[in-house]
Amino acid sequence: MSLIISGANAIRAVAMLLALACLLTATLGGCMTVELVGPHLQPLSRDTLMLLGKKGMDPQAPIFIRIFKEESELEVWKLKSDGRFYHFKTYPICNWSGELGPKLKEGDRQAPEGFYSVSREQMNPDSKYHLAMNLGYPNAYDKAHGRTGEFLMIHGKCKSAGCYAMTDALMEEIYAIARDSFLGGSDAFEVHAFPFRMTAANMARQANHAAYPFWLTLKEAYDYFELSRQLPAVAVCDRHYVVNVAMRGDLKQLNPTAACPRFRRPKPDPFRSNGDDAAAAGATVPAGKARPPAAGEPQAWRSGLTRAPLTPSLSFAPAR
Repeated sequence: MSLIISGANAIRAVAMLLALACLLTATLGGCMTVELVGPHLQPLSRDTLMLLGKKGMDPQAPIFIRIFKEESELEVWKLKSDGRFYHFKTYPICNWSGELGPKLKEGDRQAPEGFYSVSREQMNPDSKYHLAMNLGYPNAYDKAHGRTGEFLMIHGKCKSAGCYAMTDALMEEIYAIARDSFLGGSDAFEVHAFPFRMTAANMARQANHAAYPFWLTLKEAYDYFELSRQLPAVAVCDRHYVVNVAMRGDLKQLNPTAACPRFRRPKPDPFRSNGDDAAAAGATVPAGKARPPAAGEPQAWRSGLTRAPLTPSLSFAPAR
């Protein structure tokens, strides 16, 4: 008989089961194998795999994540062979702290807004918030503006002090989707964190907000993706984000505080639906959100890229 136990805090249960196994062995002459499977190693569920198959998506294909604060939603998109991203699912964000606007300093409890990248080393299976992905705040833009803070995450436990918190069950699925994209060869995936869906109506509604000039640049990336279903190249120079640019050399090597070099701005290639987009649309996970509804809303030390251990193991990854 084989028993699978999930969760990072299963040691007490394991001890009890091992004791029971010994008792059964002594009294019945049987055998019991206890196999530990941490939440970071949980395979995608049958329903999730079936949905990926229905949408024609490779479980190990690259992903892209969009976050919308006001709507408390997190979207996962999957890349297909035509070089375009297709919507897989929209997940409810259980909780986020602060208000609309970017994070500025340590302790302001603001969740970040901007363009971030998550590598496999930023995946934390040993977080005290169940599972976590470090957004990489502060990025080059944040540092150029003297912004401070660290360990800003997407994580579980539905508790937030500057992070985007999911329920544990949803975090396990999102973590597994990201993990499998790394297993497919991706080095990192992009996360675009927006204050809200950046439609013309929403922008007009927020025109007097102090962060509005900053949001205008975020909207450039939002519009580019909405038009093309491709990710724009984003550079940081002259203490600004510059969206949809190309140049000789690596954009990431630019000095974020120096003057911008001469860029080319490639013309976006508009997305043309071939029918797959309709099949890929409309997958939204129903669940409650801890924050009040938004205006207009109805009420890598070890990143899971190894085989499951057969015995409990200790991790020295940051407990965040």
